[in-house]
Amino acid sequence: MFNLSYIFSTKNRLPLLKITLGNLLNKRLPDEEIVVVDGNSSDGTKEYLEQLLADGKIHQLLSEPDQSQAHGWNKAMLLANGIIIKKIIDDDIFDYDAIRKCTDYMLKNPDIDVVISNDLLSSLSNYKNIQKTTRLPQFNKWKNKLQPSFTFGDVHLLIRRSSLAYIGLYNTNYVMMDWEYSLRISYLNANIAYYTGYNALSVYHDQSITALKNIKQITNQGSRANVFYEYAGDRAGISLWSKIKIAIGKRIKKKEHKNQYASEVNKDLSVIYTYLQSQIEMINANGDFKFIKKIE
Repeated sequence: MFNLSYIFSTKNRLPLLKITLGNLLNKRLPDEEIVVVDGNSSDGTKEYLEQLLADGKIHQLLSEPDQSQAHGWNKAMLLANGIIIKKIIDDDIFDYDAIRKCTDYMLKNPDIDVVISNDLLSSLSNYKNIQKTTRLPQFNKWKNKLQPSFTFGDVHLLIRRSSLAYIGLYNTNYVMMDWEYSLRISYLNANIAYYTGYNALSVYHDQSITALKNIKQITNQGSRANVFYEYAGDRAGISLWSKIKIAIGKRIKKKEHKNQYASEVNKDLSVIYTYLQSQIEMINANGDFKFIKKIE
């Protein structure tokens, strides 16, 4: 039996996937499972993953077209066998020691449905500029029943698999699926615990999923979700929710998107990701972090 399932949903991002998945392969423990859903990639991703499966390095692989980003992640969650599920995004950075602390906490506290944490932000174009973000003030307002829902990112989210029966899967009708998911989880009054450390470091680039999203569409969807989940906002709106990625993307013209991404791909990604990995691990090693329960 697996205590923890790492799930991936990917398509045509082989250089980044090799770095992120390769790092996990070097650190995976025996009680941890790796599940990968590939959206019918055409860049060699499928063949790379099939070899890993044949070598016994990953546990499950499904390669077929997805109807949407949420569809791919939902398939991965349904395939997971672990008690706890951790989403791994192929272009972000993760501290697996911090993730295991959260997993151990959930295993010791079976009433916890979800654990979230603080987040770090950077970009390929300026990778040494790392910013810290938190949703702890919003969590505390929700915890103290001052608001019925709040938003948080899923890059640092851990979910108890048995809790899916209550909180559900991603809404495949939403482009900003994690934004709607966080509002739903909190609105349903799921048992959320907050870890003040950092499970993940989000990396922005011009072809990242967030950067490519339609601003008008997600704004309209956000307005509907605000009403449905009684979310008044927190002076942030959808732009902060996307962790400044959308705000950055709006300032870059379509032509510049292609040119900048080509430049970023030509960089030594392994050097950038190795540096960012060292930074999140150093920040976590030097901090004094704790878990905050919904009900103390």
